[in-house]
Amino acid sequence: MLPIDLITLERIELRLKIASKKSLLQKLGKLLTIGSTNLSPDLVFDQLLARERLGSTGLGRGIALPHTRIKSLDCAIGAFVQLQKGIAFDAIDNLPVDIAFALLVPQNATAAHLQILAKLASIFENIEICDQLRNIETKEHILAVFQNTRLPN
Repeated sequence: MLPIDLITLERIELRLKIASKKSLLQKLGKLLTIGSTNLSPDLVFDQLLARERLGSTGLGRGIALPHTRIKSLDCAIGAFVQLQKGIAFDAIDNLPVDIAFALLVPQNATAAHLQILAKLASIFENIEICDQLRNIETKEHILAVFQNTRLPN
């Protein structure tokens, strides 16, 4: 199960009109800094963009899992975005991305932080969950999907 505080209602956006990968990463950078006094949207965007330059975090089937390490963090932070229409993201299958979960972990990420990334990847391998995430219309329901999803260890 994912940590209960990994994602909050404030870091979820639904049915967004976004036209590019860069705009999506900027939006995720803003969402990830909500409630933080030591992170700036520009810093997070720059780090997410730098990570994307190493290789796309587009998992395929319309899903992206942008993630990076941040020096000033002490716990993992997540944000979720559902798009109205898919965008080019250089995903592994070249399909447009319409759902994205961004993850920040501390610079010195522990095995627990890396397990969060693995659990998120497992969630997004489940076609039924992905269909739910595409069709849910409230932030509360999105949050419930992530908080109630139990996966094998």
